[in-house]
Amino acid sequence: MKDFIDILRKYEEEDIIITNHARKQALFRGINIEEIKENIINPKLLKFVKKQEALKPNEEKFDCYFGYSKTKCHRHILVLNKKCIFCTVIKINRRWQRIIK
Repeated sequence: MKDFIDILRKYEEEDIIITNHARKQALFRGINIEEIKENIINPKLLKFVKKQEALKPNEEKFDCYFGYSKTKCHRHILVLNKKCIFCTVIKINRRWQRIIK
């Protein structure tokens, strides 16, 4: 996970692309876009990351959990290549630790 955190820290705010779907989901779920960008640039709240199958060969896709407390976390789906593409966000308001086990 440390390697993944190091990769995220290389991205700057202008390298983060938020898809229309992600923007709509964040608005619907009451999640601030700036908070999402901060989680990517400074991933101190990142608790778990799992690699997923990417659609294109030059991309890597990740399922990331950013924990705020024992009962609140945000799940981000990120696609990494030269940019960091933010695909969607899910707000979890229950004991999220069981989900990642």
